[in-house]
Amino acid sequence: MRVVVAEDLFLLRDGLVRMLEAYGFEIAAAVESGPELTEALDRLKPDVAVVDVRLPPSFSDEGLQCALAARRRIPGLPVLVLSQHVEQLYARELLADGNGGVGYLLKDRVFDADQFIDAVRRVAAGGTAMDPQVISQLLSRRSQDRPVGGLTPRELDVMQLMAQGRSNAAIATQLFVTERAVAKHTSNIFGKLGLPPSDDDNRRVLAVLAYLDQG
Repeated sequence: MRVVVAEDLFLLRDGLVRMLEAYGFEIAAAVESGPELTEALDRLKPDVAVVDVRLPPSFSDEGLQCALAARRRIPGLPVLVLSQHVEQLYARELLADGNGGVGYLLKDRVFDADQFIDAVRRVAAGGTAMDPQVISQLLSRRSQDRPVGGLTPRELDVMQLMAQGRSNAAIATQLFVTERAVAKHTSNIFGKLGLPPSDDDNRRVLAVLAYLDQG
């Protein structure tokens, strides 16, 4: 699996490259600026790009905007964005086209190799990987509103994991319950939120996040 890495800090960029290589990924390019990222994505069309939000020359959201522009030119290009802080706007922009193959993680997650590599693989496969802290903030913001406020504590647990891109099987493992129980909770969640049921992970994630981000 070919990866383009974009990170301006040498030590972190080198660490990402070494970690990905250790897990069998091929590094197609490792760049440090927005223009270099744009060139690499257009020329190499990697299986997935791991991109820092803030890159030279602007050091604002250069990396994110380059990645989004590349996805418009190369529909479905998988992109995993890394950020120092939770920025809900970045999550919304990534999810806006509804095609999946996107992820948003805090840089702290990089230090958990298993979690980071799992996110890279999910995004590369066309799935969605959202940082738990982003989901927590969205849930907290809406927790006093109905119908989110009408969810049970267990349903909130299930929805948080579902919004991260977890399958029913993965949720069951995480919560130490059966898949049948997760399916029941999921059905209840969709019913209370007025969302159409779906077995497609991307649509489940996008529907829940879209609802939570309203208002």
